[in-house]
Amino acid sequence: MLNLHAPDDEVHIQQVKSYIEYDPDPDYQHAPQASRESFQDIKYGVRIHWGLYSQLHLRKESWPFLKMSLRKRQAYQQLFQAFNPTGFDADEWMGLFQRAGLKCFAITTKHHEGFSLFDTHTRVKRRVNWAASGGPQVEACDLAYSVMETPFKRDIIRELCDAARKQDLKIDFYFSHPDWYDADFRPYCYHPLQTGRVNRCPVEYGNSGYHLGLHQSPTWIVAERTPAETERMVQRHRAQLVELLTNYGKIDMLCLDMWLGKDVWPQLRETIKLLRKIQPDIMLRIRGIGNYGDYNTPEGVVPGDKSNTDMPWMVIYPLARSFSYDPDGSFYKGSEWIIKNLVDSVAKGGNFMVGIGPDETGRFHPQAVKDLEGAGEWLRVNGEAIYASRPFDAWREGPGIFFTRCKDNRSIYVICLKWPGCFLRLKSIRPRDGLRVSLLGSDTSLQWHSEGQELLVEIPDRLPKPGKYAYTFKFDYTLSTIAV
Repeated sequence: MLNLHAPDDEVHIQQVKSYIEYDPDPDYQHAPQASRESFQDIKYGVRIHWGLYSQLHLRKESWPFLKMSLRKRQAYQQLFQAFNPTGFDADEWMGLFQRAGLKCFAITTKHHEGFSLFDTHTRVKRRVNWAASGGPQVEACDLAYSVMETPFKRDIIRELCDAARKQDLKIDFYFSHPDWYDADFRPYCYHPLQTGRVNRCPVEYGNSGYHLGLHQSPTWIVAERTPAETERMVQRHRAQLVELLTNYGKIDMLCLDMWLGKDVWPQLRETIKLLRKIQPDIMLRIRGIGNYGDYNTPEGVVPGDKSNTDMPWMVIYPLARSFSYDPDGSFYKGSEWIIKNLVDSVAKGGNFMVGIGPDETGRFHPQAVKDLEGAGEWLRVNGEAIYASRPFDAWREGPGIFFTRCKDNRSIYVICLKWPGCFLRLKSIRPRDGLRVSLLGSDTSLQWHSEGQELLVEIPDRLPKPGKYAYTFKFDYTLSTIAV
């Protein structure tokens, strides 16, 4: 039986486990098997964080907002009036992603700051005036707080979706449950407006020892949310998600982030069921919805072993110091780093998504482009061992040799992070009649023989070393399938 449960120690599961049921309602349907299979075929994607924070070159996306002074918070909220990324070209982005060998992209439709990169028809009715006389005040307003109210006035999400489909890239929408601009969303999950009830009942807000005060200074205590505000919040949250899954064609993944609270979980659960009806095949990230989700995202680390559940997973890892634009090229980790983490993730049965962000003009750092294109060069030679592969029984042999296999079980791929020398020695692959061994990027068949419990592949001195960073040997069983 398939275990569609995220690891119990996943931090976002821990924050909601007290009020989100472990097993989904009987009437709930996860994404179908075909969607999970397609997700597992992706293997390599890119995660783009873009918002108002890019104008200030802030690292850690919109998180620095919570540490700002009241005056700076007020100025930050006005940044949308100057948002004008005249260098943005969706086709140029997707051309880069295609050259880089990426198979999907994720984009922040709305980060925690509340600014929407899409043409939302929802309206924010209450916000904070951080510069009000006598201290911050909640005030009435009526605006979408979106890209359509900026000097740019173009639906960035629509342009990216149209360009992605030309390159046959899968589409992943990131969407933040909390919204720091909209006062109706207080006090959930780091909202800059907190209430006394959070301190009395922290578990109801997912604040059980995890985040209250971790990022926030100063924290402003205000009145509890009224029933009317609660209803308005629930409806706006739902309406924006419906817009995203209705107005932009087929969306492959919905990357939800953070969480709301116990008192609105029944309404959020109904929202998730509604989204499933709108796009039955979409894969939902677990954050904020527990095991109603379809996939998990280890962040900033590749799991040390194969996943401890059968839930599909995708590592998300920033290329520089954080997921947003980093102006210092020395912090970008390089093509070799991408390849090593990609191979490590794929060998364990997961996907790998590298995180970058554009600057205020809509352009990526030249070093980010170089790193992605370098990984793409390697994938043009070795992608056969990565895309649509599945884990082999022995995912690794020693510190620098990784295994994958093709789905029809007729080929095993051995990816060596270092050139093996005169012989490639393996204990995990069984010799068998009909076995052909070759190096990807070369048509030469390599001689092999058994030596005790090892299979030895002879590597001639004249054999070319295509690519760099890692080398892939293909073990092709033409007469029978392999045992896995």
